[in-house]
Amino acid sequence: MMPNSRPHNETDTHEVLNQPPARGDLDLWEGDPALRDHAHAADAAHLSAYGRKIGRAAMREAGMEANRHPPEAQLFDTSGRRLDEVSYHPTYHILMQAGLGAGYAALPWEGATGGHSTHAAMVYLTTQIEPGVCCPMTMTYAAVSALRASKPLFDEWVPKLTARLYDPAVAPLSRKAAATLGMALTEKQGGSDLSGTSTQAIPDGDAYRLRGHKWFCSAPMSDGFITLAQAPGGLTAFLVPRWTAGTRNTVHIQRLKDKLGNRSNALAEIEYADALAYPLGDEGDGVKRVIEMIHHTRLDTALAPAGLMRAALGAAHHWCSHRSVSDAQLIDQPLMRNVLADLALDWEGALALGMAVARAFDGTGESDRAFARLGVALAKFLSNRLCCNLVSEAMECLGGMGYIEDTGLPLLYREAPVNSIWEGSGNVICLDILRTLRTVPLAGEVLSDALGQVTGEYRHYDAALRAHMSRFPRLPDEGQARWYATSLATLLTASVMIQNAPPAVAEAYVATRLTEDRGRVSGAISGIDTSEILARIG
Repeated sequence: MMPNSRPHNETDTHEVLNQPPARGDLDLWEGDPALRDHAHAADAAHLSAYGRKIGRAAMREAGMEANRHPPEAQLFDTSGRRLDEVSYHPTYHILMQAGLGAGYAALPWEGATGGHSTHAAMVYLTTQIEPGVCCPMTMTYAAVSALRASKPLFDEWVPKLTARLYDPAVAPLSRKAAATLGMALTEKQGGSDLSGTSTQAIPDGDAYRLRGHKWFCSAPMSDGFITLAQAPGGLTAFLVPRWTAGTRNTVHIQRLKDKLGNRSNALAEIEYADALAYPLGDEGDGVKRVIEMIHHTRLDTALAPAGLMRAALGAAHHWCSHRSVSDAQLIDQPLMRNVLADLALDWEGALALGMAVARAFDGTGESDRAFARLGVALAKFLSNRLCCNLVSEAMECLGGMGYIEDTGLPLLYREAPVNSIWEGSGNVICLDILRTLRTVPLAGEVLSDALGQVTGEYRHYDAALRAHMSRFPRLPDEGQARWYATSLATLLTASVMIQNAPPAVAEAYVATRLTEDRGRVSGAISGIDTSEILARIG
C-alpha cells in the first residue's frame, strides 16, 4: 500500500452531489397560481382537494408504472372462445378511480355552476400525472352529449356514465355500478373524412346489425362505443354495447395499436361481426351526432397540452433551482431564466385560452355556443403547436438527464404530439376555423368582441390587431389558413392574458408574441422582467 493511501470506500465514488432532491408530494392547485387565476369560474374547493390527491408522489409513480406495463389484448380464453378483452396494470385502475371518482366525467352534467370549467381544470391536472387515462375518461364525458339523440339510451346509460365511480368489471351494463364509453369512427380508407365510412348497418327490428372494420377504436375496454355506419338512409351514429342480453356482443378486437406514446391507454383495431347496435338520431344524421361529441373531446385536447407543458416546466424549474454550474445556480443564470420565462409564457397562454373556452362551454346563450365552437378550435390548434417544442426545451434544461425515463420527461415528450392529431389534425382544425366563420356569423361577432375588449391598454396589442385586420380583410384562402389561425389564436390568447394574468405577465406575452422582437427559438427574448413569470412555475 502506498504511503498516505487508504482502503477503498464505496462512498468515495458514489456520494451524490449537485443533484436535486426528490420532489415528493405536490399540491397541484396551491402550487399553481396561474391555474387559480385562469380557473376562476371553476369549483376551487373541488380542485384544491383533487390537486392534492393527484399530485402525491405515489400517484406519479402509479402513472410511471402504468406506462412501463402497457395494456395487453386477451382475445381468447384457454378453450378458444372469444374474450376480446384488454388487461391493464393495477396502477391504471387506481388512476381511473381517482379521476372518475372525483367527477371527471360527471361534473359538467350535474348542473353545478362552472361544471365544464372544473372538468377542464381536472384534465389539465390529470395530464400532468398520467395523460393516458384521460382518453377513456374524456370519451365517457363527451359521450353524454351524443346520447341526447336517444332518450331511451340516455336514460339507460347516462346515470352510470356519470356515477362518480369506476367499475372495471367485465359484465353487462345492468350488473355494473358505473360505465365508460369509447369511440370507433376511423376506417382504413379515411381518417377525418367520415363520408368514406364503409361499415354497413342492417336494420334488425328496433336495432341494427353492424358489419365492418374500424381502424382506430379508442378505449376498447369500454362498456360501449359511439360509432358510425352506413344505414339505408345514409351515414348514421350508433351506440354499440359490449354486452347484449347477457352475452358478449360481436365486437372483435383484432389487435392493439403499437403507439409512440399514450402507452398506458389501449387503442385497438376492431371488427363488427353483425354486432348489435342502437341508433342515435335519424338515419343520415350521423356526422351531426358525432360532431357534438367531438366538440367536447376537443375541449380536452385543448387543455391537455397545457398540462403537459406545466409538468415539463415544473421538472425543468425544479432541476434548475437545485443544480449549480460554475458555482452558480442554473435558475440564476440570465440565459436559462430567459429560456424558462419564454417557455412559461407559452404554457400560461395555453392554459389561459383553454380555460376561457371552457367558460364558454358553461354558458347557455347562443353567443357562448358560438365562441365555444370557434374558440376550442383556435385553442387546440395553437396550444398543440407549442407543446412539442416546450417539452423538448424542458428536456434540454436537464442536459443528459432529460433523456432518462426516470425523470418523466420522455413520457411527456412521447405524449406531446398526440392531442394535435386526435379529434382533427392541424390542417383539419384550420379548415374548420374558416368553415365556422363562414357558416356561423355570430362566431365572428363574438370573436371581434373578445378581441376588442382590451384595445387601448397595450400599444403592441393594438398594432398587432390592426396588422391582422389589414392582412386579412376577409377570410383567407385555404393555403393561408395556418397563418390566419396562428395570428388569430395568438391575439385571442393575448386578450385573455390581459384580462386575467398579472400585468407583468400579460405585458411580457404581448411584447414577445405580438411584435417582431422575438427570435424563432425559445429564450431569444430581451427586455423582459423574468422574475414574476418564473414565480408562476414554482
